[in-house]
Amino acid sequence: MKIGDLVKRNIRRTPYQALAATMVMFLTFLTLLVFLLLALGSQEILKYYESKPQAIAFFKDNTTAEDVKAIENALKQSGTVTSLKFVSKEEALKIYQDRNKSNPTLLELVTANILPASLEISTSSPKDLGVLAAILKKEPVVEEVVYPEDVVAALTKATGVVRIIGLVSVSFLIIFASLVILMVIGFKIRLKRGEIETMKLLGASSWFIRAPFLLEGVAYGVIGALSAWIISYMTLWYFTPFLQGTLGEVKLLPVSWVMMLALLLISIMTAVLIGGLGSYGALRRYLKL
Repeated sequence: MKIGDLVKRNIRRTPYQALAATMVMFLTFLTLLVFLLLALGSQEILKYYESKPQAIAFFKDNTTAEDVKAIENALKQSGTVTSLKFVSKEEALKIYQDRNKSNPTLLELVTANILPASLEISTSSPKDLGVLAAILKKEPVVEEVVYPEDVVAALTKATGVVRIIGLVSVSFLIIFASLVILMVIGFKIRLKRGEIETMKLLGASSWFIRAPFLLEGVAYGVIGALSAWIISYMTLWYFTPFLQGTLGEVKLLPVSWVMMLALLLISIMTAVLIGGLGSYGALRRYLKL
């Protein structure tokens, strides 16, 4: 009899234990995939907001080009600025018209003269915004400085929390899944004591006796990981239109098929590792050849 046939027979003989082990692996990898997708998504959202102008300085009407140039030079000398963009009154009017084109009433009385020119500033770190804002507020030609420091700081903190919670949850489930595999395979080894002794008397090699149990644990892991990947991919695909509307300008979806294949590969490799280690632990503990 082939090793593959022995694996199938072992699974069929104890279907409830096999189902329990597979379900635990499924939940483990479903949690792992959700965590990875959330972590990747939150990181992309954070990058999106960090790439946007993080501070905007609005100028008074009597501001000259020389005044703007002097402020730009002062900001560049700080060494924390990644980009500067001057927005004239005419450009501000065009931006306003584009954002309110669906509401003509808001466009009737607005002209370039009543909109302020501004300077959009991006920094390498949100922590630098406070220092730059203090510099800008001292300039007599600057009327107001706006910088959403709380937004980026909150996103940074949320991303860190997602990582910590995800890592703790996944680590716990991986340990739990490995113990379940160990117990299930250990139970089957004890159940087949007589058959194993017979195989030894007939001259079966240690590998031939051990391999079915080892591959059985790997099979539970791979089936659980593959099922979790299919469910997560289908769920993500189904909710993509709704999530795209919610995220607005943040272009996260649809998720690239290359990314999903990479997640599948990671899941399968992790499943083989968990299933193999759990089975190996059971063999070391319960099968002495």
